[in-house]
Amino acid sequence: MDTTITATAPHWADGPPPFAPLGALMLCLLTALAVGALLFTLARRRGHRPPWAAHRPEGPEQQARRTLADRFARGDITVEEFLERASALNWTPGADSGPGARP
Repeated sequence: MDTTITATAPHWADGPPPFAPLGALMLCLLTALAVGALLFTLARRRGHRPPWAAHRPEGPEQQARRTLADRFARGDITVEEFLERASALNWTPGADSGPGARP
């Protein structure tokens, strides 16, 4: 009976295994995906909209304010008419977010 112990090595004993480059690529892609998801989540928590999301349409009150401001800027209405119509909209121009202000 032969009791010789022979050391056997895997067939890639002389270099990296053949799947090592694929494993490294997968690790890099997974890390990039995790970092991207983290950045996206942090941006959403700060109130930023995703780049593919459409802009929200203006509400009817905001459109009325913008129209009123545009008519006043063109000189179609006087200061008195502007202030009267702004008060009908419950809007004090310059006191809160006006037509050009960002919410």
